[in-house]
Formats: sequence, C-alpha cells, structure tokens
Amino acid sequence: MSRQKLRIRFRKFGDLRLISHRDLARAFERLFRRACLPLAMSEGFHPHPRINFPSALALGIQGEAEWVEALLAEPVSEEAARMRLVEHSPEGLEITDVRTLDVNTPKPQVDRADYEIPLPSTRSEAAQQAIVELLGKQEYLIERDGRSVPINLRDTLVSAQVNGDRLRFTLSAVREAQARPREILEALGLGDLESHGLWLTRTAVHLTAPSSRT
Repeated sequence: MSRQKLRIRFRKFGDLRLISHRDLARAFERLFRRACLPLAMSEGFHPHPRINFPSALALGIQGEAEWVEALLAEPVSEEAARMRLVEHSPEGLEITDVRTLDVNTPKPQVDRADYEIPLPSTRSEAAQQAIVELLGKQEYLIERDGRSVPINLRDTLVSAQVNGDRLRFTLSAVREAQARPREILEALGLGDLESHGLWLTRTAVHLTAPSSRT
C-alpha cells in the first residue's frame, strides 16, 4: 500500500490556545477524520495514528507558525489535502501550508523558536535594562520542580530585545534542560504580564536541515 507523509504548517490562536497539547493532538486526529484523510496506524498491540509534532506548544501560548507531520494510509494531492483540512478546521486552527515529504524523511528536529509578548510602554525601560543584564551573564541558574540540578537559562536564550511595543526573544532547542518562555519572562521581571491579559505568542519554529523548508 502506498503511503504519503505530509508536513503541515498551522496557526493556533484565540480560545484554542487554551487547550493542552494532548487535546490539540486529538483535535488534529478528528480533523483528519472529518477531512476524509485516513491516517496510517503504528504497529504493535496498541496502534495509534502516525502523527508527530516537532515541538509541543505550552498551554495558553498562541502559535503563528507551528508544524505537524502526518503519515497517510493513502496518497492525495497536496492541494486536495489542504482544501479538505481548511474546510473542516475548527475555529482557532488555521492551516497555512501543506507539503509532501518522502516517506523515509526522518522526524524533524527543532533548532530554535521565536517568541513575543506585548509590552506596556511603562515597562519598556526596565525590560531593556533587564535584557542587558541577563545577556551579559554566562549563567542564570533557576530551580525547577522535579530536577535535582539547576537549569542555566543562558544555555537556551539566544537573543532578546524590545521592539516597539513587543518583547521578542529566541530560544534554542537543547537536548535537555531547555528554558521555557515563561521562565525567561520571570528572569526579566515580566512574569506578571500574562496576568494582565497579555499573552505569549510563538511566532516561528525553525527546523534543522536537511528536512526544514521554513
């Protein structure tokens, strides 16, 4: 049987940003069923749909350019797949691109991810100073529940800047002990922004070569 691997780029926004990653995966499984795109199943005693997210998006964070890969049991044209997915997508989930990959293409690895959050003008100067201080350190250690060894946020933080009315920063994808975006906000003295009705957005997820086409 001929199979087909799809790489799909999508947006997760609005109220849908408040669902968990597990619920998002279930939403995609339902979407494929409604779109009449049969997912291939894994082998073994407990088969599951062959669908993969390179990077999970934390609860409450909006995603502007997220990725998911799916293996179909039967091939279909890229345009037909895109149109069916767009037609049946729930509110808050927007399909922006569909591409076919070789079925033997390995699972993608994330190189880095970009984030932003609105920044009140009254917090801009202090945020800029906090960025300078944080980027000037070789280490910024934090404790995390469940870990006996502190995490160095500077191992993950690639860049940070205030750009107009936005704080923007980039996190690298290290193998273990990766900093979380909300931990960066805390380190910059901005951990309260979400409680004031502002929310984080992951604006891009950059995949490593050779499988990336971002």
